[in-house]
Amino acid sequence: MKITKTRLAPTPSGYLHIGNVLSFLITASLAKKHAAKILLRIDDLDQKRVRMEYIQDIFDTLDFLEIPYDEGPKSSKEFIQDYSQLNRLPIYKEYINELKEKKLVFTCNCSRKTLLKKHPKRFYTGTCLQRDLPWSKNQTALRLITNLTQTVNINHYTENQQVHQLPNAMDFFVIQKKDTYPSYQLASLVDDIYFDVDFIVRGTDLWDSTLAQVYLSNQLLRQQTFDQTVFYHHQLYKEEGKKLSKSNGSYSIRQMIKAGVKKEGIYRTIGHYLNLPQETTNLEEFSSQFLLLMNQSSKSGIVNSSPPFKAD
Repeated sequence: MKITKTRLAPTPSGYLHIGNVLSFLITASLAKKHAAKILLRIDDLDQKRVRMEYIQDIFDTLDFLEIPYDEGPKSSKEFIQDYSQLNRLPIYKEYINELKEKKLVFTCNCSRKTLLKKHPKRFYTGTCLQRDLPWSKNQTALRLITNLTQTVNINHYTENQQVHQLPNAMDFFVIQKKDTYPSYQLASLVDDIYFDVDFIVRGTDLWDSTLAQVYLSNQLLRQQTFDQTVFYHHQLYKEEGKKLSKSNGSYSIRQMIKAGVKKEGIYRTIGHYLNLPQETTNLEEFSSQFLLLMNQSSKSGIVNSSPPFKAD
């Protein structure tokens, strides 16, 4: 398995929490194993939620925990000037125009209320598919014309390539939002192509996004390699069975530091949660123990895309 580059891809919509750090540490450990480079890619297209203190918090957290990366901004100023997704808007537009030219998208003006009326989980049912709304209509999104019977091949890190289908939740998924910014699915895919990322580590909550992005890549002529990308999906850090959220400040690293928690304490907390064989107090120890645990799991016949976690 040839892996050359992975990425850390936080969103500055709140202060980073211990669940984000868990993903960072797993990414750094697997990158070390394969001598792969790490890109810091900050996803800031959700401009209504972006704040400068959240951007700075990303750099502060990585520095505090001594998590290195090889490519990307080293400061908030450098990020804004050179690496913000806003700088790549013309590139996203090129991909969207290709989908328009191939007649693979349609305009939709459905509200959240309309979606809820059509489906209890707000799954899109194709309401605007045949309405032929103009591209230029205000407050409209662009949705991809999808085929749920069409399969996608996913390269799992610890398994052979597997064939999957889009879930119902991703039928006709959005590729351009009503604010005219590209959706997460399109922007994330384009960024990974742009930066030559070939290994993506993310939580199991983004499994549907993986399927959507690989599906989308198969519709594009301008990409040639994304379908070879390797994916590793790890379990989420949960407390009392609940996923942590940046929106409510859950277990933020910033709060922990203010409360007097040291770097070593954070590493111990995550190490205990993963049931690592020995206590860890820094990245080198974490990587060693995490990779050892993965190797033991593989030898015992437990082969999956996630490390063994404590039961919720």
